[in-house]
Amino acid sequence: MSIFLRQVWAIMSKDLRSEFRTKEAINASLAFSLVILLLFSFAFDTAAEEMKQLSGGLLWMVFAFAGTLVLNRSFIREVPNDCLDALLASPISGAALFLGKALGNFALLLAIEAACLPIFAVFYNVTLTREPGWLALVMVLATWALTVIGTMFSALTVNLRLRELMLPTLVYPMMIPALMAAIELTRVLVTGEPIGENMMWFRVLTAFDIIFTALAVTFVDTVLQG
Repeated sequence: MSIFLRQVWAIMSKDLRSEFRTKEAINASLAFSLVILLLFSFAFDTAAEEMKQLSGGLLWMVFAFAGTLVLNRSFIREVPNDCLDALLASPISGAALFLGKALGNFALLLAIEAACLPIFAVFYNVTLTREPGWLALVMVLATWALTVIGTMFSALTVNLRLRELMLPTLVYPMMIPALMAAIELTRVLVTGEPIGENMMWFRVLTAFDIIFTALAVTFVDTVLQG
């Protein structure tokens, strides 16, 4: 197990170092998120009370679209110089490779979301500090759901010519249950409704994460070798 964890850590740290050297994906994703949040703030009456009912959907729509810019880079960065073939031929297991890349993507997405949340609160006149612990839990669970699905399909589409179009096409339909849960929970936390009456959505998110993480780890070797 310690060898497996070291392999996961090595892949994750390699990807993070590579991304922070170039900052291609994180800069594009962050800029996209901020621009869309700004444009939506002009399109809607942010002073209206009804805006709080829509805020969860707007926020996660932005995160879902921006997230694919990061996730699309997961395996593409390994294509030059046959680096992906070298990784597959190395003693690193497919599960360790997948989890290392997923955890690296997860850290990047959380950083982007953390940077966008204050901007979102200012632009849309919403309070995000009523239940910060619950909000953090929603962010972690929903972001991991997006990361698992996106990283898996990034591996599946890495050799396709239209991978930039195929990845969102595959990811978004699969993400519908998790996005519905994240949107509803964010709306509840923003409007100040009792969180206890919406615990079902937490169970949906948790089940989604567990099921798709297990499926991804189980079938990643088939995807990578295929």
